[in-house]
Amino acid sequence: MRTFTKEELAKYDGRDGIAYVAYCGKVYDVSQSFLWQRGRHQVVHRAGHDLTEALKEAPHGSELLERFPVVGKLLSSDKT
Repeated sequence: MRTFTKEELAKYDGRDGIAYVAYCGKVYDVSQSFLWQRGRHQVVHRAGHDLTEALKEAPHGSELLERFPVVGKLLSSDKT
């Protein structure tokens, strides 16, 4: 499984059609979701970022992310 740094994850911001987000160390491919068109979700969240903290305030839980393929894992900042 591929390992991403935060800098590498940021390259998958959805602008070129590939949108990845991270949550609790896993990187998910949300490219096929109509809710992540052009790498944005609800005008608030952007692809290419770690959403672990942001999801704590979302009206839904992490179960929605589990519908998408896991494409890798995110290195924690203390390992980069």
